[in-house]
Formats: sequence, C-alpha cells, structure tokens
Amino acid sequence: MTDQTTATAPGDTAKEGFDRRLIPPMMLGSVLNPINSTIVAVALVPIGKAFGAPPSQTAWLVSALYLATALGQPIVGRLIDLFGPRRLFLLSTSLVGVAGVVGTLAPDLGVLIGARVVLGFGTCAGYPAAMALLRSEGERTGHDSPAGVLTMLAVANQTIAVIGPLLGGALIGLGGWRATFALNIPLAVVAVALGALRLPKEPSTRTVDRGEPAARIDLPGMGLFAAMLFSLLMFLMNLHAANWYLPVITVAAGAAFASRELRAPTPFIDLRVLGGNAPLLGTYGRALVAYVVSYAFLYGFTQWTEESYGLSPFHAGLVQIPMFLVGIAVSVTVGRRNGVFAKLMLGAAGQIAACALMLGLTAASPVWMLLLIAVVFGVPQGSNSLALQNSVYFQADPQRTGSSAGLLRTFGYLGSMVASSATAASFGQRASTGGMHHLAWLMLGAGVLYLLITVFDRSLRRLSVDPSDPS
Repeated sequence: MTDQTTATAPGDTAKEGFDRRLIPPMMLGSVLNPINSTIVAVALVPIGKAFGAPPSQTAWLVSALYLATALGQPIVGRLIDLFGPRRLFLLSTSLVGVAGVVGTLAPDLGVLIGARVVLGFGTCAGYPAAMALLRSEGERTGHDSPAGVLTMLAVANQTIAVIGPLLGGALIGLGGWRATFALNIPLAVVAVALGALRLPKEPSTRTVDRGEPAARIDLPGMGLFAAMLFSLLMFLMNLHAANWYLPVITVAAGAAFASRELRAPTPFIDLRVLGGNAPLLGTYGRALVAYVVSYAFLYGFTQWTEESYGLSPFHAGLVQIPMFLVGIAVSVTVGRRNGVFAKLMLGAAGQIAACALMLGLTAASPVWMLLLIAVVFGVPQGSNSLALQNSVYFQADPQRTGSSAGLLRTFGYLGSMVASSATAASFGQRASTGGMHHLAWLMLGAGVLYLLITVFDRSLRRLSVDPSDPS
C-alpha cells in the first residue's frame, strides 16, 4: 500500500500508539465476506425448495459472490491505493446493505443471485482497507507490524467461519432463509456508521501520483480479466458441447489480458511478478487446489447432510463446527513451528484422509462419522492457509508483496468457484449420496494433485519462517 492515513495530528506521532478507534470498523469490514461465504452453505437447500431450483442452479448463489469478489478484490485494492480507504470502505459497505434489502425481498432466484453479486462487490473493501490502515498506522507510530491488531483480525475471521453455518441455521429456523440476507442490513448500518465516525477523512501524505490517478486505473485490463473469468465460470457451470464457444472466449480473453498487462505501464495485475518465479506459481496452484477441496466440502457435504441425510439447516451447521474449531487449533499449533513444507504435507495428508472417509458415507451412517470427517477436514483447514500465506511472504518479490498476496486470494476464489461448479455437476437435480461420492472422488483427485505439487517442489525445503513473525 502506498497511501497513508492518520487518525491523529502529525505532531502526536511520537506520542501515540496504534489508534484503537480504528479497530471496530476494520474488524467488522473484514468479516463481512467470510460471514456471507459460510452462512449461505446451510441456506442453499431451503432456497432451492422455495424457488423449485435444483443444486445446479442454487450453486450460482455461491459462484456469484466469489466471481464478484475475485474481480472486485484487486480492483478495490487498487482504488484504495489511489484514493485512500475511507471513501471505498463507506461505498462498499453501503452496497452490503443494499444487497441485504434486495436479497430479503427477492421474488425469484435470478434476483437473489444478483443480490449476491452486489454483496460480493460490497464486501471487497474490508480487507484491503484494513491492511491500508494498518500500514499507515505502522508508519505513523514507527511500528511496521502491529502484531496484536493482526492477530485480532485473524481470530475474528476464524471465529466468523466457526459460527457462520450455525448462525445461518439459527436464522433460518427463526425467520426462514431470507433472514440470512436481512442480517446484512444491520451489519452494513453499523459498519458505515463506524467508518464515518472513526476512519480518517484525509490522507496525511500521498506518495502516489496525485496528478492523474484515473490514468493509473487499468480499465481495459480489468475488463479482459472479467471476461476471462466469467466465460470460464459459465462453461464450468454447464459442461456441454453446445457451449464450446465459452472456452474459446476464455482463451482469447486470457491471451488479450496477458498481452495488455505485459505492456501496460500500470497494469491491473502485474504479470511480471510471476515471470521466472516457478515456486510462487506452485504456491498459487496449491492455493487453487486447496480451495477446491475445502469449499467442495463446505457446500457439497452440507447440502448432502440436509437433503439426503435429513439434517435440518441448524444441525447441518452444527456438524461443520468441529472443522473450524480444529482448524483454529491447528493454526495456533503449527504456527509456532519453523518452515512451511511440513505444514503443507500435513494439509495434504488431511485432505486425502477426509476425502477417503467421505467415500464410505451413506444415508444410514451414524452421526459420529459426520463429526469425524469434519474433525479430519479441520487439519488442512488450519494448516494449508497458514502455510500458503507464509510461502507467498518468502517467495514473492519484497517490492511486490501486496500484489502477490492479492493474487493468492484471487487464486483461492477461483478454487472456490471451481468447487461450486464441481458440486453442481456432481449433484444435478438433487444432492444424492451417489452425487456426494462422485464429488468426493473429484476432491480426492484434487487432494492427490496438491500432494504431488508439494512433494516435487524442492524450493519449499529452503523456506523458513520466524515463529515470532506475526504474519
């Protein structure tokens, strides 16, 4: 981030610590995306029943948010670099409230999917705005790494992941699936109010070019990137020979995007950061595959527990709790150890074991088997995310750490969209046990691929992590 903001007078720089008034809007803004990512998992079946839509159609509720977020995250991050976090934070969180109203009143599935698109764009500013504020406060106070605040942000996101499915089940029990959208209305009101009251209005220093900020926005690159992702997702959501033109559009848009970004003076996504850096490319590949496995479980397994196993949305959310709790425990435990290779191998082993256990499930399986699978899935949930972040930190060009980290999130979102497409293709009209087994085989294949990418990447053994480092 190159933009600085300050919440106190410049003369107080040496006397003031981190401005803790910024923490509430930072935390609330950063959790808007994960809460909407997890809460919908238990709402897919009720929504499908309400509109007479099969899983292949309700899967768009997942893909729409991640497509919007995959596009919006780097775009909004770039705009925050140019214009500061306050305006982008207020605008985006206002969109969250709009999406909540539209989703609550949606008359059909199409409008509901549109609300999820708006919601995806609305949740894009929370994380990059928080990072921009952390950077500016670090420069103001002389502490580049406010470890306590970073830890609070991480714990807040992990906690939301824990309670999201359970909260969704409770809301559906109280007010139906529309309550999961209505929740965004008060969250947005509080976030906008906190942002307006506590986020600094003007940057104290601007290190980017003030003269022509609009010229630094790569609109053609953004458009080509959007065309590439959208056509790819459309094809994955309906794998049929009649849609042969979609992968052609994907390849053409991808080639044009690469040509544009390699020549642009201020590219939307700097592809030069990837040139000649095979270890970093390997990390991005692992991120994509890891998200395919984890989100196929989150959405596919949850739909199966409701539709074929017979659990209510609330109890389906309860089944997910062990995965997130174990994930938090694993993150805390392995985070103290040096190196990333062992973390990646632990995550690979956990993925393969959990997918193998899914293949043995039937509608007559005891509940303890569902809980056991959730516990085993918690191991890669906690180990992989930590190892991937540490890998990027050491493999990326130090001058491009921010853009490299943003690309890691984009590859993760791509993985989540692939997972949604795989779930839709496996289930078709109903989340049957056979469809769940088909999905588990796909997940197992992805888990083996993750293991192979890790084992044959010799550069990982040279990476080491300082346990005292907050990242």
